[in-house]
Amino acid sequence: MNHTPVLLKEVLEYLNPKSGENFIDCTVGFAGHALAILKQIAPSGKILGIELDEKVIKKLKLSENIILKQGNFANLKKIVQECHFQPVNGILFDLGISSWQIEQSGRGFSFLRDEPLDMRFDNNTPDLTAEKIINQWPEKELIEIFQEYGEERYARRITQGICGVRKNKSIKTTSQLVEIIRQTIPAKYRRQKIHFATRAFQALRIAVNDELNNLKKTLPQTLEILEPGGRLVIISFHSLEDRIVKIFFREQAKERSLEILTKKPIRPDQKEINLNPRSRSAKLRAAIKL
Repeated sequence: MNHTPVLLKEVLEYLNPKSGENFIDCTVGFAGHALAILKQIAPSGKILGIELDEKVIKKLKLSENIILKQGNFANLKKIVQECHFQPVNGILFDLGISSWQIEQSGRGFSFLRDEPLDMRFDNNTPDLTAEKIINQWPEKELIEIFQEYGEERYARRITQGICGVRKNKSIKTTSQLVEIIRQTIPAKYRRQKIHFATRAFQALRIAVNDELNNLKKTLPQTLEILEPGGRLVIISFHSLEDRIVKIFFREQAKERSLEILTKKPIRPDQKEINLNPRSRSAKLRAAIKL
């Protein structure tokens, strides 16, 4: 499974894994980061890899030193207790969506494919889908989603387009939604470098999976789990996620619970962006538990 881990060199630098230590990868995905950490903590160190998407877990065949657990990192403390996984010397979050989910999951994450409007990371979760939001949520709430989670300047126009169409028929596929967006935004906005549907799709995905609230729930739990001197590294891809992490780090630094290791977020260099264009919006922040 071809998956390029983002900011790998920097993750290893800030986590600083040593032989015999234990780490948690809260978003293990296809284990790009986890396998690199494992090399440094061998032979006796272990990794607890948490992954929300059951289909991804089923595709993984990893070393016995990586314990895989299907679940939501919002329940981090409970998962750690169930797995009797301690001590913990470092925790990693990579909040990006994997290439496999975009290209092969068939759940409507990509505006370049014609797929059902699902967008759930885990098919076993409650049945809130992008289709349900698009067809059933009130106009005011749709505008708020696109404005807040997508920072979409044409949120109102796009929502009016959606509401106009759904009066007569259900909007069920990604291509139907892309066409509505295309027809409601100004022509010059369609020709920008970033695809015109990017922000709306991102907003829906965040809403379906409650991504921002899950991040807010898990951050305080990391402090209960980490050993003193343990490290916390978080890669975000969205300004709202990055803001949540920045505020949490700042508050905990004031409380003397954490020392911040990254004065400014670490960004990928041009070489990495050329090799892996999806890394372009990545921001890494790191801290150490006092």
